Amino acid sequence: MQKILNAIFWTAGLFSVTALLVVFVELPASEIYAAKKGVGKPLEKAFPHSQKCKRCHLRVFEEWEASAQSRSILSAPFRVSFERYRNMSKDKEGAMCFRCHAPSVLEYPDHVGVYIKEIESGDPKLDGVGCSQCHLIKEVDATQHPPLPNFQLERTVFGSYKKPEENLAHQSVPLPLYSQSQFCVTCHENLPGHEKLPDLLGPWQQSKTQKDGKNCQSCHMPEEFGESANGERNRKIANHSFPGRFGKVRADAVKLEVETEVKGQKSDVKVTIQSLVPHNLPLPHPGWSRVEIDLTILGKNLRKTYTEQRYYERVFGDKNGKPTVFDFEAVKVLKENVLKPEEKRIETFTFPTPKDAPSMDVIVTMTYAPIHGPDDFVKEVEKRAALGKKDRSFKPVQIVRFKENVLLSGKK
Repeated sequence: MQKILNAIFWTAGLFSVTALLVVFVELPASEIYAAKKGVGKPLEKAFPHSQKCKRCHLRVFEEWEASAQSRSILSAPFRVSFERYRNMSKDKEGAMCFRCHAPSVLEYPDHVGVYIKEIESGDPKLDGVGCSQCHLIKEVDATQHPPLPNFQLERTVFGSYKKPEENLAHQSVPLPLYSQSQFCVTCHENLPGHEKLPDLLGPWQQSKTQKDGKNCQSCHMPEEFGESANGERNRKIANHSFPGRFGKVRADAVKLEVETEVKGQKSDVKVTIQSLVPHNLPLPHPGWSRVEIDLTILGKNLRKTYTEQRYYERVFGDKNGKPTVFDFEAVKVLKENVLKPEEKRIETFTFPTPKDAPSMDVIVTMTYAPIHGPDDFVKEVEKRAALGKKDRSFKPVQIVRFKENVLLSGKK
């Protein structure tokens, strides 16, 4: 009887004993595809949709659903840039993009057409990066660039918990890999086929953070206390919302120190920026990623008298030497001023001292800048986004803000 139950539960998907009475919703028959020769099962069986995991791992699912990972083939910027990439390259099937945005195709290379249709539909029924795309990785070949994940498409789910609960849905096997930065680097090192360009992370291995034993997961999967599976005893668990640009972790990414010196008709503001992250800030993928530092001066009656913006970014050059925000078009780097791992940098701003004002407000803000690029690209993203210009890709995201009031002309 036990063997029969095990077979039934695995056929239904990855879920734990707490969901014995739940009936899963399968993909429509039109979405069932034959697997490549040698795999032995259809794609959606080898890589079950995260909706199936939700039945027993509700907390994890809800965190993942709010993350950028869950939108890896759904976001408007990706869909528009993916089309642009396919139109300009010899890679008409977009294999380079799927390498990280839908790594299932590494096991099912003849299914890229399926994923293209999923993307074009605007409502994909298959995951790009979901539970199974991560938790079925048994090992990573770090000798390749980017590193290559090795999937085991069986009844075993891998993770970091050292004493996983026994269940009837799947075997749970802890692997050290899931607590190592190398696991995350698999998709965050560089673009496949663009190895001549600088990598995305910078020299993270030499950072103090890494040498102190802190890995990517320390910040981007912060430790919590709760249940992994529904009804399970509370224990130390990992957050699966993957905070970064979005999430509270960004407030700990940078430390600012600001010094203001009034010099008569001119004033200086010296901003010391200390990056606290062990990788480039921002990561230069996608190519429009940049961090903005903004200085705003308010004078009499809080009127804005001066503003200046500077950007930290990697500017790519295409085959014609022209700047491009599409890193897949890049053949070289025209400009590189991203903050390096744990770098300290000083920016000095000089501006006219506000006139006829007893004091001035000095405001320094660092933000992740909104998406930018050619007008046709930005307009198409707006068109494709469900919320239009209200989509979060169009909104600046504050990292840190400093404000002080500075007396002028010796007045108190």
